Amino acid sequence: MALRIMTIYGTRPEAIKVAPIIKAIEAAEDLESITVVTGQHREMLDQVNTMFEIVPDHDLNIMASGQTLNGIVAKVISGVDQILEHEKPDAVIVQGDTSTVMGAAVASFNRQIPVIHLEAGLRSGDINSPFPEEANRKLTSQIAALHLAPTDTSKSNLTREAVSENDIVITGNSVIDTLMFATANLEVHFEDERLEALQQAKESGTAGRVLLVTAHRRENLGSAMEDIGAAVAEIARKYPDLTIVFPIHKNPKVRAAIRPAVEGLDNVVLIEPLAYAEFTRALSLADVVLTDSGGVQEEAPSLGKPVLVMRENTERPEAVVAGTVKLIGTHKQRLVDEVSLLLDSEEAYTGMANAVNPYGDGEAAERTVEAIRWKFVGGERPTDFGS
Repeated sequence: MALRIMTIYGTRPEAIKVAPIIKAIEAAEDLESITVVTGQHREMLDQVNTMFEIVPDHDLNIMASGQTLNGIVAKVISGVDQILEHEKPDAVIVQGDTSTVMGAAVASFNRQIPVIHLEAGLRSGDINSPFPEEANRKLTSQIAALHLAPTDTSKSNLTREAVSENDIVITGNSVIDTLMFATANLEVHFEDERLEALQQAKESGTAGRVLLVTAHRRENLGSAMEDIGAAVAEIARKYPDLTIVFPIHKNPKVRAAIRPAVEGLDNVVLIEPLAYAEFTRALSLADVVLTDSGGVQEEAPSLGKPVLVMRENTERPEAVVAGTVKLIGTHKQRLVDEVSLLLDSEEAYTGMANAVNPYGDGEAAERTVEAIRWKFVGGERPTDFGS
């Protein structure tokens, strides 16, 4: 009888990373895939499912205007609990550190269903940054039965917290699997005519350099986000031949902080959030990436893009050590200075662009399936990524 594996996810970043896992489980004759989406994100989540031809078996559709973190978790636990009672899976997969992850893990644990935690072991060392993600992933680690760590550093974080090595497999990060699939297999055209024109200009060699900016972190809302907007505006004025592409987050607080600073600047392309496939294409266009995103810290180095991270700490230190990522905080002048350094210094730029990405090789999904077999059926333990 096939092992019934339920994958529960709710946001676009989760969908991007679980999609290759779900497809690998579907392809395995000895495993049965059950997919559950909470709808913590809606439109962006659906875009990824469509791209991978994933049709969820259950959809909680919890998204509501102005919902609180406690409201999200309450809906996830109660909704997932009913599905667990009906489906009775042998194990549940959750990915990362969202409220969906923590709520689904607690619901599964309370029914004594083993939890498999993808991207386990990330730690910033500050319970309030990122918030609430650092707490969510630490809580999930306390109850997971199988920890699939993306890197050796993540494994070390877990063993320091007394997680047994017998419950940890280093798989690499599945975001690289998804990125490789998207860049190799998808023919993508930008819906925004300005980006399509920029792409054509890049291909013909007539475009200048491109800075891609993303900003959304809760801890950056308020004065920090205003500093980000002011810095982007100053960079745009300082480098008139630079095109700044800024997919602006739908959070009204982000828009209120960013729009007044950059509107009216011809070389700032302010656009709606991009679908995943379009965003990977935008990454390919960029010369420099300025972001506070976790996933972008993993994706951009795979494409040889220097990443400046607008945070004081990161749960992904491997790329900082490797030199592909640099933490620069959110102070306006620091942002301007660090972007300027990469634009003005060929040596600084080359040093970051040519560093080796430590996050994956595109085989994380296969290692995940092997780890599930090893843990729950008695198969051979997979070789750790990086070994």
